Amino acid sequence: MSPPFVTVIVPTRDEERYIAATLDSILATTYPADRLEVLVVDGRSRDRTPAVVVEYAARHPAVALLDNPKRTAPAALNVGIRAARGEIIVRMDAHVVYPPDYLPRAIAALAETGADNVGGVIVTRPGADTPMGRAIALGLSHPLGVGNSYFRIGTAERRWVDTVPFGCFRRTLFDRVGLFDEELVRNQDDEFNFRIRRRGGRVLLLPDLVAYYYARPSLRHVARMYFQYGYFKPLVARKLGRIMTARQLVPAAFLLTLAGAGLLAPWFTWAAVGGAAIAAAYALAVGACVVAATTRHGARCGLALGAVFAVLHASYGFGFLRGVVDHVLRRGRAVPDPATLAPSR
Repeated sequence: MSPPFVTVIVPTRDEERYIAATLDSILATTYPADRLEVLVVDGRSRDRTPAVVVEYAARHPAVALLDNPKRTAPAALNVGIRAARGEIIVRMDAHVVYPPDYLPRAIAALAETGADNVGGVIVTRPGADTPMGRAIALGLSHPLGVGNSYFRIGTAERRWVDTVPFGCFRRTLFDRVGLFDEELVRNQDDEFNFRIRRRGGRVLLLPDLVAYYYARPSLRHVARMYFQYGYFKPLVARKLGRIMTARQLVPAAFLLTLAGAGLLAPWFTWAAVGGAAIAAAYALAVGACVVAATTRHGARCGLALGAVFAVLHASYGFGFLRGVVDHVLRRGRAVPDPATLAPSR
C-alpha cells in the first residue's frame, strides 16, 4: 500500500530570517516526496517571507503559498486544513528546523499507537549568538522557567500528555472535534488538544522526536510573547470551563502574593515576614540557576539568565492577570490585536 498523503501546514508572518531553513529541513524529509505537500499560509508579512516562499514553490512543486488575511496562527491553520489534500495533516512552525525523520516517525507513531495527535520535544537554540541570546534559550528549556512542560524540558519515555507542539493528526480528527479556535491568538494548541482529550482522544509525546526551535533574540521579544501566552490562558479556561494545568497559575499567584504582602506589611508583621520569605526563596532558586549557568556558560550568560527568569515570570503573570480582567471579569469584550497587548519595552 502507498503511504498516506501528507499535508504540512506552516503558518508564517514576518519570518524572512527563518523560513528558508524551515523549508529546507521539511523538504529534506525521508518521507516519500510524491506523497507530500507543504502549504505555507502567510499572514500578510511585511518582510520578504512571501517572496522567499514563492522562490521555493518555483523549484519545488510540493510547496504552495496561501494567503491568511486574518494574520493569526489559528486562522492560518484553518486556511491550510481547508485546502489540504492529505490524509495526514502536520503543523510545522517557522522558527523551527526539523530532522529528516520527523515526519515518518510521527506518522508511524500515529498509526502504531492509536493516538489522535503525536508531537515531539523542542530543543531550544539561541536566536542570537550573544550572552542574552544563550540565556533566553536556557530559560525556555529550564524547569524554573517553564515548569513541568515536558515538550520543553524533555522526558525519558513516551507520555500521554495534555498538549504537544507541531502536532501530527489524521484529517478525520477535524471532522470530530472541529478546527482551531481563531479567537485564541496564543494557546490555540492547548485548547484544541483539550477538545481531543475531552472527546476521549489521546495526545502522545515522543521523547526522541526532536525539533530545533530558535528562541526570540531579545528580552523585549520574550516579554511580549509570554505576556500574550499569559493573557490568553484565562480565555482558554473560560471556554473550557476549567484550568488546564496548575502550573499556569503560579506566576500570577506569585505576583499577587508579593503585592498583597507588600500592601499589608505596614500593618501586619506576618505579611512582611511571609513576603520576604517568598521573595528570598525565589531569589535563592534563581541564584542557584545563575551560578550553574555561570559555571557552564560564563558570567555574562549566567547573569542574563537571572533577568530572563524574572521577565518570563513577570510577563506571563501580568498577562494572566490582565486576561482575567478582560476575559472573565469583563466578559464579552472584544479580544484586542495581540500587537497592542504588551508594552513596547
